Amino acid sequence: MTTSLTPELRDRTFRWIADDPDDDSRVELQNILARAMGGEAGAADELADRMAGPLEFGTAGLRGPVRAGPNGMNVAVVTRTTAGVADWLTAQGHPGGVVVVGRDARHGSEAFAKAAAEVLTAAGFAVKVLPGPLPTPVLAFAVLELGAVAGIQITASHNPPADNGYKLYDATGGQIVPPSDGLIERAIEAAPPAISVPREPGAEVLGDELRDAYLAKVALLPRGPERGVKVAATALHGVGAETLSAAFERAGFTELSLVAEQSTPDPDFPTVAFPNPEEPGATDLLLALASEVDADLAIALDPDADRCALGVRERDGSWRMLRGDETGVLLGWHVLSTVDSSDPLVATTIVSSSMLGEVAKEFGARYAETLTGFKWLVRAGEGLVFAYEEALGLCVNPGFVRDKDGISAAVLAAGLSASLRAAGRGPLDVLDELAVKHGVHVTDQVSLRVTDLSVREKLMAGLRAAPPASLGGTDVTMEDLLPDADVLRLTGEGLRVVIRPSGTEPKLKAYLQVKEPVSGDLAEARTAADARLAALRADVESRLA
Repeated sequence: MTTSLTPELRDRTFRWIADDPDDDSRVELQNILARAMGGEAGAADELADRMAGPLEFGTAGLRGPVRAGPNGMNVAVVTRTTAGVADWLTAQGHPGGVVVVGRDARHGSEAFAKAAAEVLTAAGFAVKVLPGPLPTPVLAFAVLELGAVAGIQITASHNPPADNGYKLYDATGGQIVPPSDGLIERAIEAAPPAISVPREPGAEVLGDELRDAYLAKVALLPRGPERGVKVAATALHGVGAETLSAAFERAGFTELSLVAEQSTPDPDFPTVAFPNPEEPGATDLLLALASEVDADLAIALDPDADRCALGVRERDGSWRMLRGDETGVLLGWHVLSTVDSSDPLVATTIVSSSMLGEVAKEFGARYAETLTGFKWLVRAGEGLVFAYEEALGLCVNPGFVRDKDGISAAVLAAGLSASLRAAGRGPLDVLDELAVKHGVHVTDQVSLRVTDLSVREKLMAGLRAAPPASLGGTDVTMEDLLPDADVLRLTGEGLRVVIRPSGTEPKLKAYLQVKEPVSGDLAEARTAADARLAALRADVESRLA
């Protein structure tokens, strides 16, 4: 793309620079503008991209690269966003209420949290700031614990190092849902320039008591007395290591080994290409440590510790990470096996494995499927005791954290592993037994990363106009979930494909599932299921290419 520096783009940039309260951001944008005015190749393109915003405020809040301009995460954008949030809270009848602000350790997080706290303080809210970088689930816990009207966490979770974000929780302790996002976006549009938004210091910085209260609840999660388990874990350069160690100590697990190279927060994430436990290579150091210390279980947190991935030893002695659906079904089974509720509800999303529904039926429990995102899962219904999504999100503690919580999931998983070890069993034994009972459920994902978001729209429109009659050699029918969601669901005998644009990344995602009944040998059923899944994947990839 080649963009010329139009007078309109130049003037809009000058106005943004004049209205930006942050010295560094002003200089950054001034330099790009000067390069563009001097005719430097690519400078006008970069300027146009930075000025193409604002970042969209969706149900996941904001997320984008840390850089100057309206189409980036910076102090000016955070200031105007928080002014809009303050106006929305006031309009919802919460003027002067408690708002909790937390952050991770990414580039810009400290400055962004400070700006948000000062805007809210000037707007008359009772602002309480978490003491330093802490896991996102601690912020979600704080909203309920302190009776807050909202919570703001500055984090980009497992996004690339260049990104940061702004996540908003409402008074329920869950992430906001429509129509709140639209109301907030309109309030942001109506906010004055960032330099004109009042800011005032004086927010209360909390001590350790809030995290201690969270840890006290987490310590009660293990469902049995056994604690004899050896665990290897990594925080992937995020903020989870210290809180995970404290949680294990409180819960009575004494054999925890951390990947030393990844235990200190580092916003550059130097040892991983992409700080997401799902990405190839991200858990190599963890699995090497698990083998070295002869662990029973491996645990990977994502950088803000709201996601949890589990690694297990195969029967040949090698290690592998469980897929998100395997972990979700395993911990869901564990919760239902030990829950004291008379009418429990478990939930997952429309793109996750359907096996949890079969497990729920086995225990006489209620089961719900929601649209993707924990904002919907935690609102699945009364009596919720467990929820998960295939992207490593696990809520094992909906009574005190109404969001995914990697720390709590890790503690519960350690308890399960200890109980199984004491009985001479392991996680793979449970997964095998569930497969025999309910059929082999294998899942996979096809992700198409795009640089032009219109490509996603064209592909979805093409599928709607001419849906496939078969996939992977199986006849399918298509269900369109519009207007509730931009999602297509294709189903056939023992097969399901769900296609949707990602809400947080420039990707079109297809979630695949094949179910194969076990009539005889489990290994044969798995081989047949894997063959069907491979054929399905190849077909879906060719259609999205």
